[in-house]
Parts: sequence; C-alpha cells; structure tokens
Amino acid sequence: MRLHTLHLQAFGPFAGTHTVDFDALTRDGLFLLHGDTGAGKTTVFAAICVALYGEPPTDRKLKLRSDHAPADLLTEVALEVTLAGKRLRIRRVPAQPKPKVRGEGTTQQAAETHLSEWTTDPFGQGRWEALSRSHREAADEIKELLGMSRQQFCQVVLLPQNEFTKFLRAGASDRKELLGKLFHTHRFGSVETWLAGRKNTLATQRDEARTAVMRLTERIQQQAGDDLEPEQGAPLASDPATLTGPAVAWATALHAKAAAHERDAATAAVRAETELAAFRDSERAVRDLASHQEAHRQARHQLATLDEQTDRQADLGRQRQDALQGQKVAPLLKAATAAADRSVRAQEEERHARTLLDPEQATLDAAELTRAGQHLRADIGALRALLPDEAALQQHRTDLRKLDDERQEFAQDLRDAETWLNDAPQRRTELRARLEAARAAEEASREHSTAMTLLATRMDAAKRRDAHVERIGKAEQALFAAQTAASKAAQEHIDIRRRRTDGMAAELALQLADGEPCAVCGSPVHPNPAAPHPDQPTAADERAAETRHTQAQDTQRTLQDALQQLLEQAAAARGEAGGDTALADLTSEHTALGTRLAAALDAAADAGPATEELHSLEQQHIQTDGARTTAATRIAAADAGYDLLATQVQELDQKLATARAGAPNLPLRITHLTQAADRLTTAAEHAVAAFRTAAEHGQVTGQAEQAARSAGFDSLDAAARALRSDEEIRALEEEINQWRERRAVATARLQEPELAAAAGMPPADLEEATAQLDAATSRHTRAAAEAAHTAERTRALAGLLARLATHIKTLEPLEHAYRTVDHLHGLVNGTSPSNQLRMQLEAYVLAARLEEVVAAANTRLTRMSEHRYTLVHSDDRASHGARSGLGLKITDAWTGKDRDTDTLSGGESFFASLSLALGLADVVTAESGGRALDTLFIDEGFGTLDEDTLHKVLDVLDDLRAHDRTVGVISHVPELRRRITHRLHVRKTTTGSTLVQKTEAAQ
Repeated sequence: MRLHTLHLQAFGPFAGTHTVDFDALTRDGLFLLHGDTGAGKTTVFAAICVALYGEPPTDRKLKLRSDHAPADLLTEVALEVTLAGKRLRIRRVPAQPKPKVRGEGTTQQAAETHLSEWTTDPFGQGRWEALSRSHREAADEIKELLGMSRQQFCQVVLLPQNEFTKFLRAGASDRKELLGKLFHTHRFGSVETWLAGRKNTLATQRDEARTAVMRLTERIQQQAGDDLEPEQGAPLASDPATLTGPAVAWATALHAKAAAHERDAATAAVRAETELAAFRDSERAVRDLASHQEAHRQARHQLATLDEQTDRQADLGRQRQDALQGQKVAPLLKAATAAADRSVRAQEEERHARTLLDPEQATLDAAELTRAGQHLRADIGALRALLPDEAALQQHRTDLRKLDDERQEFAQDLRDAETWLNDAPQRRTELRARLEAARAAEEASREHSTAMTLLATRMDAAKRRDAHVERIGKAEQALFAAQTAASKAAQEHIDIRRRRTDGMAAELALQLADGEPCAVCGSPVHPNPAAPHPDQPTAADERAAETRHTQAQDTQRTLQDALQQLLEQAAAARGEAGGDTALADLTSEHTALGTRLAAALDAAADAGPATEELHSLEQQHIQTDGARTTAATRIAAADAGYDLLATQVQELDQKLATARAGAPNLPLRITHLTQAADRLTTAAEHAVAAFRTAAEHGQVTGQAEQAARSAGFDSLDAAARALRSDEEIRALEEEINQWRERRAVATARLQEPELAAAAGMPPADLEEATAQLDAATSRHTRAAAEAAHTAERTRALAGLLARLATHIKTLEPLEHAYRTVDHLHGLVNGTSPSNQLRMQLEAYVLAARLEEVVAAANTRLTRMSEHRYTLVHSDDRASHGARSGLGLKITDAWTGKDRDTDTLSGGESFFASLSLALGLADVVTAESGGRALDTLFIDEGFGTLDEDTLHKVLDVLDDLRAHDRTVGVISHVPELRRRITHRLHVRKTTTGSTLVQKTEAAQ
C-alpha cells in the first residue's frame, strides 16, 4: 500500500478543505505528525481508515461532521492510493444533514462512495475511470486488494493509541486469523474442512450400510423364528465387528438348519396326505347311505302331509269358481264404489269450506257466496291504490331512525374527541419525561460501559496479583529452606576443612617412606611419624563437602532470582489492579456495574418508542381536533333534517289510519280481505260439486245391483266379497296344481329301489365318519402348512443371506475408508494422539511464517534493546487441551529466561511491538503470494522510551528508507521533530484545525 494524496473537507476538527501530499511527505520514508493536544493529529490517520473502509478505526467513536464547518460545505474524504499495483481514487461522503435547496430547514444527504482507477489508453494518455458507486462493491474490491479487514488493518498498518501492542500480546487464534489472511493459508484450512466433510460423508454412508446390514439381520432373525438356534449369537449394533464376517457365518448357520427342518416337514406332509385319502373314501360311503335313508323318510312324511290337505283343496276349488263369476260384474261394482267416494269427498270438502267462513256467511247458497266474494275484491282494489303512500311512510320512519343513530354517533364522536384533547397535555408531558429519561440512561450506559472495561482490566490484573502473591509465599518458604541448607552445608564444609587441617601431619605421615626426605623438614629419617585419628577426613571428603556447599549456594541464588521476578510481576499486577483491592470486591463492583449497565440499556431502549409515540401523539392531536369540528357540524345538520322528516311522517300516518281498519299495515289488511274473498269463492265451488256428485252416485248404484242379481249373487256385498284379482285366481289355480304334483312325486319317490333298499339297512353313523375325516384333514393341513412354511422360510433365508453378503461387501470398504479419513482428519485437525503438539495444519504452516516474522523482527529488536531481548516463536503444547503452534515469548539475555510478552514494561512493549510489525511487513512483502505492506503508521508510544532507547528506535526507523518503506509517526517528543525532516504540523484554532507541511528539522 502506497499513499499519494489525502483530501479532507469539513472532517472532524478540520472546518475547511485540506490536502495532504503524501508523495512529498514520504519522500524520505519517514515523516512526523505533531501538534497540540486535541488538534486532530490522529484524525488524519482516521480519515485514511474512513476512505478505505467507510468507517473510523474500531476503537474510536469519531464524529465525522465538523462542528466548525459552514452548513453548505459537505463532509467528505478522498484518498489516492496504490493497492496491489492498482492506483485508485476513493471518495466517500458520509450521511449528514444539509440545507434544503428551496425553503428553510435541512434535508438528509445520503452516504456516497466513488471508486475510480487510473488507466492509460493506447496513446499513453492517463485518465480516471469510474469503477463503482456501490458501497458493497467498493468495500469488496478494497478489502480484496488490501487482504485485511478494518480491525486487522488497525492492528498491522494503522496502529492507534492503546492498540499498538495487540498483535504482540494477541492469542494464538487471533494471530492465526490475521496471518492466514496475509499469507493466504486458508487453503490448508480448506483441506481440514474437506477432510471433515469427507469424514462426515463416509460416516453417513457407513452408518447407512451398517443400518442396512442390521435391518437384514433383524429380518433374518424374524424370518428364522424362535425354533432355529444358530451356533453363534446374532450380530449387534453396539459391536460393529459382528456386522461383517460373523454376520455371514451366523446367517449361513440359520439357513442350514432351516433346510433340515424343510426336509423333515415334507416327509410328514406326504404321510398325512395318504392317511387323509383313506378317511375321505370311508366318509363318502357313509354319507351316501345316510342321504338315501333321509330321502326315504322325507318322502313318506311328505305324502302323509299332503293327504291331510284334501278338504282345503276342495274349498280352494269353490273359491276359484265364485271368483270367475264375480269378474263379470266387477266393472259396475268399481264404478259404484268410485261414485260413492266422490260424493262423500265433495260433501266433506263443502262442509270444511263453510267452517272457514264467518257465521253470517256459512248458510248462504252457492250464488250468494259468489256475489259476496266479488264485493270484497272491489274493496281490495281501492286499498292497493294507497300502497305507495304507506311505502313512503315506512321509508321516512327508517330515515328518521338512521338520522337519530347518526346524531347519537356524532354526539359520541364529539365527546370522545373532547375527552382525548383534554387528556393529551398530560400524555405529552409523560412522553417527554420518558424521552429525557431514556437519553439520560443512554449517556449513563456509555459511562458504565467504559467503567466496566477498566474494571475488567483491573480484575484480570488482580487475578494475576493474587496468583503471584500465592506463588511468592511458596517461593519464600522454598528460599528459607534453601538458605538453611546452604548454611548447614557451609558449616559442614568449614568443620571438615578444620579437622583435616588439624590432622594434616598424620596425612603427610602416611606419604613418608624410609630413605626418602620429608616434604616438611627434609630429613630422610622418620623416627616418630604422626598417626591419623579414627575420623580423620580426607581430601575427597573436603571436596565433596565443598561441592555440596556450592550446589546449595546455586540453589539459593536461583530461588532468590525467581522470588525477585515474582515480586516484580506482583508489583506490576498490583499497579494495574489499582492496589490491593480484593478480587471479590472488584468482582462485586463489576457485577453491580453490569446490573446498572443492563438497567441503563433497557431504559435507553425506550428512546425510540417514546419519540415515535410523541410524534404519533402530535399527529393524532391534529386529527382529533379536526374530528371534533366535523362532529359538531354534522350534529347541527342532522337535527334540522330530523325535524323536517318527522312532520312528513305524522301527516302520512293520519291519512292511512282509516284505510288500515285496525290492521298493522295496508298489505296485511289487503291480505286479510283477499283470504276472505278466496274462502267465499272456494265454498261456492264446493257447494256446486257436492250437488253434482250425489246425483251421479244414485244412477251408477242402480245399474250395479241389477248386474249382481243376473250373476247369481244376492247383493252387491256378496258379489264384492267373491271378487279376486287375476293374480289371486292364478295363485289359487297354482296352489291346487302344485298339491297334485307334489303328491304324485312323493308316491313315485317311495317306489325307488335304492331308497327302499337303504330304508331296510341299519341307520348310518355320519357323525363318527365326519369326525375321523376332520381329524385327518387337520393333521394333513398342519403338516402341509408346516412344509410350506419351512420351504418358504428356507427360500427367504437364502435370498436374505445373498443380500446380506452383498451389503457386507459394501460395508467393509466403507469401514476401512472411514478409519483412514478419520485418522487423517485428526492428524490435520490436531486432535489425533499422533499429533503430539495438537497443532492444526494451517497453524503448522503459519508457524513457519511466524518464525520468519520473528527472525525479521529480532534484527531490529536486538538493536533497540541493546541485545537484551529477542522474540521467540513457541510451538509448545498449550495447557488445558488448547491448540499450539503460534505462541510468542520474549527471551531476556540478562537472566537467560523466557518471559511472557505481557511482562514487558510500556517502553519495552512499544519497541518490541514495533519490531514485530516491521518484521511482519518485511515477510509479507517478500512473500510472493502476500500483500506488500510498505506503509506503517505509529500513533504515540515514543514518550515511554528513555533517551538512549529512543535514539536506537529512530536509527532502526531510519534504516527503512533504504528498503523503500514509509513510516508515519505521531508524537509530542521534541527529539523527533529534530530528527525527522518531513513533518505535518496540525494547528488548532477557535474556528477549526489546519494542516501545514514542513520539510526542515525543528531547532
């Protein structure tokens, strides 16, 4: 990434328009941004972040719109930058209010993004070509070229205040995510993902194959039943090893036993069939004898029964003869009966019709009834002429009720509107109070959130402090024991040396030889050499005591150094924790703050609803006031219409009262009159019909009596009783003929030779023969069913055995493939016991990159720390089962010990982090597939360095110029203004900040 120009307008503290020429500012590879506190130094780098990502750095709540800018000057940022070889111009206009073009007030300016690329045409002419105006497309393009998210950019390239050491102290997972994007190692993660997916796929296929095998074994076991017991047990789902070879052996044994059962059952079925044939022949002979004996008995009984019916048959013959004579007078009898029925029916209808008339009309004859009906129909015509007036009266009454309902509705609307308007001021006051409370709660939540962050830091430090204090107690005890042991070893060493010195004469005497001079006096004669004491120590004893003394002293010094380091760490943690405040108190305070923060957030969440309800209240106030005016107007109009219509209703009602004659309405009066006229007409018609049918009945009855006497009957009733229908006559004839035929058949049946012979034999025992046949049939059925069952079971088991073998051939390679992929996945994922470091494949690759980064960082860190500190990449196995491979430690050459990076002081953390960032940029730039990070920004941190360390850090930064690297620095340190030639000075005034570029060193 190489910056060219930055254009600011109404941005942050900068009220006007400013342009930063980075090409000129970074000519020497190092430039300084300085100015008064609060002038807006960090805002310049925040503007770069806004241009690239559309938002400021993740740790800042920067207000983009300048409070000093004129209302008509839009806030915008434009950056010209080269990313991955492409020169781009990015212009962003954030969402903001702006003055309306017409009228007073403001309108909302929508956020805009303009992305352009510098291109050259075939003639060598350069121009800016627009790429996109979409926020999403521009963000995707820039992120693809940079290869980092906004948070990663702020950790690696743009290092703001309080964020400088995050990468140095980051956890392994955070380092992995960042390094993976910079070095494009996610393809190794894809290998792990593919193996996981392949493992899951194979597991699914294997489980399906296992399930298929288990289903087949269950079907085989079900098909075999309880009477087949294999030599080995059935396969178990809980033991997959039984689902392959053992399953085939088990199924084969079941099939063999089923075949043996089939052969035995077939032999038994043949024997049962032979026995059944013999009993069937015997039962057939007994059944034939019983049938002949029963037929002879029934024929004899039938003939006796028919002889008993001789008198009835004679009576049936006489009935048939009378019926034939009655058919001759049947038409006249029928006509006389019909005439009598018509006469009776007509008289009954006349009587019923007269009961419906008024008493004075019931005695009128037919002509008088007709004239009375005609008079009533004339009155009905006059009443029908008045029906329109009554319809109009009903409509007017309906309209009156509607007007009255409307008047009541308008009156209720008026009362509701006045009630709502009377209550509105109180509701408005309550909503405004809610809004103020929500805004106060929002401000309180921000304060609580900041306090919780600080308190969480103190709690972490308190935990470390308490852990260090506990270790200090144990270290002091160990040191006291070591000091005691060292004193004891020293005393022992001194005592052995003294006793050896006291017995030195005896030790020398042991070395004397006759004739050789003494080493002390030189005499070759040794008349009285000294004798050693019994517990005389030797030189070896003295050396052993001295060794023990030296080892005890080393142990004491080691424990003293460890105790001193623990004391330093405890002091640092105590400082971060704010003293010796108990962790429980800090935790309690943190919990209380969390409760207050949750309550404040809940209260602050009411701001939106309260604002919406207040706006809705104002809108409803306007609507309700208009509704009150409308309701009052409508009430007055409805009252006037009601009075006019009531007068019209009264006039019409008086006019129609006489015509109704007491009826509720004219249609009902007309209906009553119409019904009365209809009843008069009906009664007249029935009177005429009754007279006519009586005359017809007398004439037809005389004709029928004369015909009956001619046919031999005494009266019409006798002729009527003799009448039979054609079906009844045929039935009489058929019954007589059937009796004669059945008697002839029964007589012939008794004369048959077979029946006569069977009647002379003893009675047949059919029940015994049938019982023997049923028993044989049952035995044959059971034997045949058993044979069929065993044959079917054998065939089914054979088919299932073949299918089982096929499924097992499918399962076995799946089992093998799953075991292989599972092992590979565990190895790549770091969960396999074979991967002793529990290191993932991507982490393994990144560990090599991190080693290169550490090596590049140490070339600068050793200079900055005067060869005291070096970074060390650690791939030791993490504790508690965590993943390994991307750990960082710091080696202190003064102690020879490795330390955690968070034990460094503020200044040490600064130059260690700076070295790491520069090393990361070197490796990424050298990596062919990486992104070239040739620009680095450092926001403060130099004030934590002493003078000598500051010079060493600046010497390292000066070396970057030879590698075409650019470093921008923000600092208040005067020495930097003297050392760095190219500077950007930010000045603050009451009307907004300004920018000035300088190219000379400050004096």
